[in-house]
Formats: sequence, structure tokens, C-alpha cells
Amino acid sequence: MNTSVSSRSLDKKRQRIDVLIENKVSFAGEHAELSIYDTYLDAQKVALHSTELLFCGMISGKKIMNVADSDYHEEFLPNQSFVLAPEQGVLIDFPNASLNQPTTCLAIEISTDKISQVVDALNFNQQITQDDFFQYQAKLVHAQHNPQTQQLLERMITLFSENEQHRDYLIDLSLNELITRLLQQQSRDLMIASCKQGKVATPLSHVVSYIEQHLAENIDIDVLCKIACMSRSKFYQQFKLAFGVTPALWQQQLRLQKAYKLLEKGEAISQVCYQLGFNNPSHFSRVFKQAFGATPKSIANH
Repeated sequence: MNTSVSSRSLDKKRQRIDVLIENKVSFAGEHAELSIYDTYLDAQKVALHSTELLFCGMISGKKIMNVADSDYHEEFLPNQSFVLAPEQGVLIDFPNASLNQPTTCLAIEISTDKISQVVDALNFNQQITQDDFFQYQAKLVHAQHNPQTQQLLERMITLFSENEQHRDYLIDLSLNELITRLLQQQSRDLMIASCKQGKVATPLSHVVSYIEQHLAENIDIDVLCKIACMSRSKFYQQFKLAFGVTPALWQQQLRLQKAYKLLEKGEAISQVCYQLGFNNPSHFSRVFKQAFGATPKSIANH
């Protein structure tokens, strides 16, 4: 998450350091509480627990998240989200924190009632199937931010920490959007996993499978509409409702996620670029940095 956390109220509160590990500054809303945690000291196995859902976004530095009940031990970096289910605990390592370069994280605690409210509203308005499509799954989520989520979190910092006119109403709107994005992330992750395991066979699951199998090719909307047995207008409506983006942007997100993994394994930037259907390395580098907050070269040399 590339933001300076520059709210006036927040900056003033963060100047007061009470503790060196997880120094907390909080702002309350009706259904959520937003906190900024600064850590100024290398530390291990610091416990974090919440009775409500906890949505975290890294601002600077690096954490190692250790979730014993799911055997999860991974790096948590800027431009990523880490979501803990209610009552789920995590132990955190801070390998790089220092007084000069603190590790800073945003955390938004959201009430279960608010999540249920958004789930009900989404399922009431959608027409994908007769059954409820959106269901909150009480489990860990660790994902890259897209630009829209990035902008939303930066906006929420300002809304919570400043006494803006209509503050509570605007916070509520932003919470609706954040929860919707989380639900879409969970729903599409579940759909993809189910597709790979052969557990579901819906029009959109067939489309998802087709896009994954043809990542390097330009999307042909007419082909996708035929696979989904839908008109263009209905297909766009249903796809965006389910996944939050257009089919073209969905394909680009999949391409970039695969590119990130290939670069981590040491494959050449130009090879990854053309292998995944990007027109040239310059365009590839630009969209990659927009998505991950880092250049392909920095990932390849990591």
C-alpha cells in the first residue's frame, strides 16, 4: 500500500510514541475501527487477535505472518491485504523494523453485523443464480491489492481520521465497498478452486476456466458470451457483479499474478512479458508496477 498516511490528525497522533512494538493510533466509526500500527523494533511472535473481522493493509516494511491453526507462515508486504476471520489469531515477526524505518500497517476491524448486512444486500440485488452467490467465508485471505482497493484504503484513512462533513455516512459507504471487494475476492477464489477440482459447472465458471487456459491471447467477448450462453449486456453485468472487474481486467490480473510468480522463480522479464501476451516490456513494467507497487526488475532480483 503506497500511501504517505498524511492525514493531519493521524500524523499528529503518530508523533507520540508510547511503545516501540505495535504503537497503535485508532479512530472509531459506527461499524468499524481503523487503526495504524507502527513498530520501531525488531521483534518476533507478537500476538494479534480480534473478536471481529480484521482487514489489514501494509503501508511500509515487512511482516512475517504465522497462523498456527492454518499452518500459514508467509511474508506480508506493501500493496497486499491480509484478512483475519473473527477470533482467529496470528503471531507476527518484524524482521526489518527500526526507529528510522518503522514497519507500518493499517488495520480495519469490521463488525460481523455489518458484513451480514452487505452480504444480504448483494444477494438481494444479484441475479446470477437462484442461490445466494455471495457468502462470507470465515477464513484467512492474503491477496495483492488492485488499484481500486488501494485508492479505497487511502480514502478510508482520511475519512476515519479527519472530522469531515457527513463523516459517518461516508465511512459507511466505504465499508460497503471494502466488504464487497472482500466478498468478491473470496467468491472468485472459491469459484476458481472449485473449477480446478471439477466441483462446479456454471456459465461463469466455464468462462473463468477458458480465460485461464488462454491467458496469452486477446479476449474475444463474443466467444465468452457463447460459453456463458448470455447476451453481451447480460454477460458484462453478471461478470462484473461476480468479480468486480471486466473480463479484460480480470485476464490482466491473472496475467500479472502469474508473471509475479515466474519472476520470483528467476525467469527473464522479456520472456515472461511475451509469454503472457503483453505487447512490449515497457507496457508490462508499467502495469506490473501499478498492480504490485514494485517493478518486475525488483522482483526478479529479490
